[in-house]
Amino acid sequence: MLLPAKAEVARQLRRYRAWERVMLASPQDREVRSTFEDSGYTLCVLMGKRCAREAVDAAERYLRTSLVTYLREQGGRAQLSEKVRRGPPSDRSSARQ
Repeated sequence: MLLPAKAEVARQLRRYRAWERVMLASPQDREVRSTFEDSGYTLCVLMGKRCAREAVDAAERYLRTSLVTYLREQGGRAQLSEKVRRGPPSDRSSARQ
């Protein structure tokens, strides 16, 4: 499992929190809302989550725990991904016939 650098996660989390405050102060501003949503999307991509709230929670957990603890917490998801078969079919001779 590849994980982002903690410094980058911290930077993106600060950016998200800053834009969250600006967006809450002026929710009618479309440009502010768009930038806030972009910062949430960036966190989603970094943390491998589907929604910004989950990504923020995962980022905070990642930053406050050790790498081993974080990976242990993510163990359920890692085990599921191991079951997914990747690569070409194992019996290639039947494909040639």
